[in-house]
Amino acid sequence: MWGQKLQNIQFVLKNFILYFIFLAVLASCHSSKQTTSRPVSKPGVATNKLGAPIAINRNEFVKYAKTFLGTPYLYGSTNPEKGLDCSGFVLNVFNHFNIKAPRVTKEYTNEGKEVSIKNAKPGDIILFTGSHNANGIVGHMGIITGNNSRLQFIHAATSKNIGVILSYFEGYYQKHFVKIIRVLE
Repeated sequence: MWGQKLQNIQFVLKNFILYFIFLAVLASCHSSKQTTSRPVSKPGVATNKLGAPIAINRNEFVKYAKTFLGTPYLYGSTNPEKGLDCSGFVLNVFNHFNIKAPRVTKEYTNEGKEVSIKNAKPGDIILFTGSHNANGIVGHMGIITGNNSRLQFIHAATSKNIGVILSYFEGYYQKHFVKIIRVLE
């Protein structure tokens, strides 16, 4: 009787130890997939505040924003290694250029100078309402990447946790559009 209980205890302990070894190995591994080749922006190093106009090259701003393409979506995150939400994505782009920007989307409502869709330039910020557009509160945002024949922007898409992608200003986005703001020269 005691022999059987001792074997059971040894079996449980052995599996317990193996389980923790497995977790330690798993935790020490990381994916070899790289979604970007960008320098890491460190939160809190921004020295200049967001305000209009900011002397940042628009092409460099958009080029850096595009390095986040493929980064997964993660609500509330500003860490590109884990994933980003829409304002976390924009915050990382501004931080790279040492600009202290708002953390949440609705705080962009009164920033910059409003520009028309026709006059939007790469690097301008596009603002949308959230899923429930009846309230008019800004809940999503992106960065304009082009405005030739069609307005295009980059953003961290929330639908089905897609992540950072390029989208055209059409359909859903037209229905939820609030405004475009200019903060770059």
